[in-house]
Amino acid sequence: MRGDDPQAAHMFSYISPEQRVPADHPLRLIRQITDVALRALSPRFARMYATTGRPSIAPEKLLRALLLQILYSVRSERQLMEQLDYNLLFRWFVGLNMDDPVWSATTFSKNRERLLDGDIAQAFFAEVKGAAEAAGLLSAEHFTVDGTLLEAYASLKSFQPKDQPTPPSDDDPGNPTIDFRGQRRSNATHQSTTDPDSRLFRKADGQPSRLAYNGSVLMENRHGLVVDTCTLPATGTAERDAALQMIEHLEGGRGTIGGDKGYNQRPFVDEVRALGKTPHVAAKARGNAIDGRTTRHAGYEVSQRFRKRVEEIFGWMKTVGLLRKLRHRGLPRVAWMFTFTAAAYNMVRMRTLVAR
Repeated sequence: MRGDDPQAAHMFSYISPEQRVPADHPLRLIRQITDVALRALSPRFARMYATTGRPSIAPEKLLRALLLQILYSVRSERQLMEQLDYNLLFRWFVGLNMDDPVWSATTFSKNRERLLDGDIAQAFFAEVKGAAEAAGLLSAEHFTVDGTLLEAYASLKSFQPKDQPTPPSDDDPGNPTIDFRGQRRSNATHQSTTDPDSRLFRKADGQPSRLAYNGSVLMENRHGLVVDTCTLPATGTAERDAALQMIEHLEGGRGTIGGDKGYNQRPFVDEVRALGKTPHVAAKARGNAIDGRTTRHAGYEVSQRFRKRVEEIFGWMKTVGLLRKLRHRGLPRVAWMFTFTAAAYNMVRMRTLVAR
């Protein structure tokens, strides 16, 4: 018998969003980790906001919404607000009731800017890392460092001479025709008018130059979790500079630092050894900065095998986390989102490890 197809104009439900989300849903464990981290950050939130005036978006709800944007690859905050309006799963994760109004995208963006001043992304990342450490998921001795290019939210047309005004154009003012063929352009003489913090950089010979940043991570080798991040303007030494900054933050005694051939340079190897760590960088046929005293040990082969996991982190952050092409301008915002995305990756990885 064919069923009816009634079109109800109104809906009343006695089932809460909590009951509608399955008990084994992947977001449940991520919500638990998030709530523990946000409770620890509550005193910091209290210091950031005034005690009088009109209430803003709760920072806890704002951060949960940003996590959903990363986890579900929502391209814009306007689309995120649209999802929050009708998606029961999103409402449950953020903490909105069925009848709670959704914020406008402009209000959401302005409230997010307040969190930049409080360095909340780094604090949230530290709380997530602390939860992983309490669960015994982190290695204290063996790490891998690597960096990747993050394409800036700016076009090559915006890369203009620093001391010269933009020439007038009788073309479309919003997208003028600019011919820079034959011009010598470098970071010393030119700068992007859209994102001045970005730098023109080419990864290798034969590849195009792009305005970009460098995002680096320090990964522990036991389960492939991120233990530190660093974001710098893209330069030829940005990866090694970021690596040394992160290695300096490591606590404890001796350990190993894995890396690809780009880190196999004498100054970097000497600096790592001066910091009390053993450089397990990939060997090169010529100009090798490490010798048999390092490569003869079985642990070196283990480091070379495990260091490739770091590419999984960058792959997830660029595809799921939408960092292949940045959506924010300026080094503070880019670094904030890179660290927050790394925290989201850690929670996804921890969910899988705990389930095992």
